[in-house]
Amino acid sequence: MDNLIKEVLYTEDQIKEKVRELAKQISKDYEGKKVLCIGILKGSVVFLSDIIREMDVEVEIDFMAVSSYGHSTKSSGVVRILKDLNYDIEGKDVLIIEDIIDTGTTLKYLCEYLKGRKPKTLKVCCLLDKPERRNADIKSDYTGFVIPDYFIVGYGIDYADRFRQLPYIGVPKEEVYSDK
Repeated sequence: MDNLIKEVLYTEDQIKEKVRELAKQISKDYEGKKVLCIGILKGSVVFLSDIIREMDVEVEIDFMAVSSYGHSTKSSGVVRILKDLNYDIEGKDVLIIEDIIDTGTTLKYLCEYLKGRKPKTLKVCCLLDKPERRNADIKSDYTGFVIPDYFIVGYGIDYADRFRQLPYIGVPKEEVYSDK
């Protein structure tokens, strides 16, 4: 798969260091509390797994599957909940773990949806933030890397369910995702 990557943006070591930094800040902010981390499937699985192992607070995890992309490189703008939570979040400290914030449409919808369930607090942690593409008024409370408007894969992030297993974040060659 490496032969399909044009450029590595963040190495495995750079990602590990950033995950440690984020986990340290989250642990400080949630000291003495239990936090429910909600991983947004499928892209956040690798990030969620790594960050909770670095956190020094009591953690519960749950997952949601939310989509606005399908197998496209662009958001459709229509958000669909494919899998809802198993836990009741009322009165809990909730932290959404997201791989990337792109247009922000999905995350804004998700935050509004979850606020209706009356969590004590609701914050967002994203590994990657792509503010150039933002069309929704949404920000992350904890951000790993701010990236330019590149199409990226790796470290859980896919294109058509490929490349998730890469230990780094890279830019695929255009022939991987362009219409032929």
